[in-house]
Amino acid sequence: MPSTSVSAAATAIHARFRVAWPGFALDADVQLPGRGVSALFGQSGSGKTTLLRCLAGLERAPGGYLSVRGEVWQDDARGVFLPTHQRPLGYVFQEASLFAHLSVRRNLEFGMKRVAAAARRVSLEHAIALLGIEPLLERMPEKLSGGERQRVAIARALATSPRLLLMDEPLAALDARRKAEILPYLERLHDELDIPLVYVSHAPEEVARLADHLVLLDGGRVLAAGPIHEVMPRLDLPLAHGEDAFVVIDARVAAHDEAYALTRLEFGGLPLWITGLDTRIGAQVRARVLARDVSLALSERHESSILNVLPARVVSLDEADAGRTLVRLELGGSAMLARITRRSAVQLGIAPGMEVFAQVKGVALLR
Repeated sequence: MPSTSVSAAATAIHARFRVAWPGFALDADVQLPGRGVSALFGQSGSGKTTLLRCLAGLERAPGGYLSVRGEVWQDDARGVFLPTHQRPLGYVFQEASLFAHLSVRRNLEFGMKRVAAAARRVSLEHAIALLGIEPLLERMPEKLSGGERQRVAIARALATSPRLLLMDEPLAALDARRKAEILPYLERLHDELDIPLVYVSHAPEEVARLADHLVLLDGGRVLAAGPIHEVMPRLDLPLAHGEDAFVVIDARVAAHDEAYALTRLEFGGLPLWITGLDTRIGAQVRARVLARDVSLALSERHESSILNVLPARVVSLDEADAGRTLVRLELGGSAMLARITRRSAVQLGIAPGMEVFAQVKGVALLR
């Protein structure tokens, strides 16, 4: 299959793996950027974990190829295969898998033993600070909550000074409260570390919050790969047709209206009002807009409870869903999706190139 690529200058990881098992085959050729979070996304059985294990060398894909920031870790055509213990990577599993007989501090120190002092790029102190685990250092694993254990496991992976960080659904075993506890720390890794992170998930909310680059897998095949802002609004992909289909918009906090507990975001010169935000003015944030929360009008309406009425252009339509039309819009340089009834689309005469107004009922701030 053809490779799915990012620009050559940004490419840090080139992976090509083909695995055939009874009842399942993986056929992936992807190029991933050198910074930020690349999410492997798809339903159970789509091949996410198999691809991650191939990256780690835990699965041997005959004929495979893997280079990470110019270093070749596997090239079977030339007889090159670095075993897992020789690959400078960190791996975080669904379960923290801490050594039960060692304190948190000793668990972290064990991780550091893999790396010679001269090769360490992430200090133990930095890993501890990034994950906020200073108060936990003398505790034993049995005295930690699920979220705390996972934060320690991530810090231990960082303590190996990896050139590549892999995470296999690290929040899957946590309840909603523990997920909310750990997500801000994952965001800190995204913002502060110059280490590419490949993150496996089947949870759209995690992907929306963390991912910069998205690899969509289905049945062991790569359906699409690219920046999340480009992949999520594509009408030819199943993501856009799900009940919770959404787009991600990067915006800036422009102002607060304390009288009405509202905050105005701005993107591409357009305002986007949301409720209950206390982030500082000027901060860069990420927002999610669900397709079902966007309706269309031919004129700008002010006699409505909907705060966000934005000028937009219709890019394309999809009428594959019975009784409903999915509309891709462009506004302020960003893409947005609207899911409306087919009857409304016909009555309004919605067609590509048409100028309309997007009425956005709800916006969720992600970070």
